[in-house]
Amino acid sequence: MLLIYIAIFILGSLWGSFSNVCIYRLPEGGNVVSSRSKCRNCQKKINWFDNIPFISYIILKGKCRKCDYKISFQYFLVELIVALGFLLSFFFFGFSTTTLLLFILIVFFVIIFFIDLKHYIIPNELTFPLMIIGFLKSFDPNLNPYLFPDYIHSLIGGIVGYLIIWLLIFTYKKLKNKEGMGLGDAKLLSAIGFWFGWVSIPFILFFSSFVALAFAIPSLINRSKTMSSKIPFGPYLVIGCTIYLLAFEQILKFLN
Repeated sequence: MLLIYIAIFILGSLWGSFSNVCIYRLPEGGNVVSSRSKCRNCQKKINWFDNIPFISYIILKGKCRKCDYKISFQYFLVELIVALGFLLSFFFFGFSTTTLLLFILIVFFVIIFFIDLKHYIIPNELTFPLMIIGFLKSFDPNLNPYLFPDYIHSLIGGIVGYLIIWLLIFTYKKLKNKEGMGLGDAKLLSAIGFWFGWVSIPFILFFSSFVALAFAIPSLINRSKTMSSKIPFGPYLVIGCTIYLLAFEQILKFLN
């Protein structure tokens, strides 16, 4: 069994490595599949043995082999988050469709989190496939109907998720005469609604808003940010959804 867990961890780290490629290339419109990785400083292609998750970063001491340019710790962190996410999913659900779906969700969520955190965008290349997968999986009768609702609740969740954020954007623009949240946030919450149904939306919005406020209030107090400062909401939606999944059983008991 230990070997299986090691294999799952390695699989997660490999997908974490691919997630890093997406995080850096998607905002720039780059190809995430066919072209080889290059150093962002000297532009020289990276050898395959310098792309081994975790190990290469440690051996190279976080620097490019060819020009000693400092490699962001984010590479290591992303690989670790995805690997641990895969490991936890397998630990709780074993060999199942649920585990596979959570693997997919983890990869998409991690990519969205770091792209929006840095660039304040959530690419359609991520939200649209997430919507489609979320809706299609709702036709599988063997999935947990409480965690993954049927296609009716999934469809309603997708519509409600989008409309809530769209209404917030529309209202803010009318009141302030300027843009607030972006439609990327609306598409992300829509995708989450497709995955977990309309019942999940209020809880995820509550958790997301609570965490966002917890991070924003200290910045407002020390005046490093103002009320008009740009804040990406996508990462908080990801965190909110993660809290919802972790607290799912308790929420289910509360609803019943």
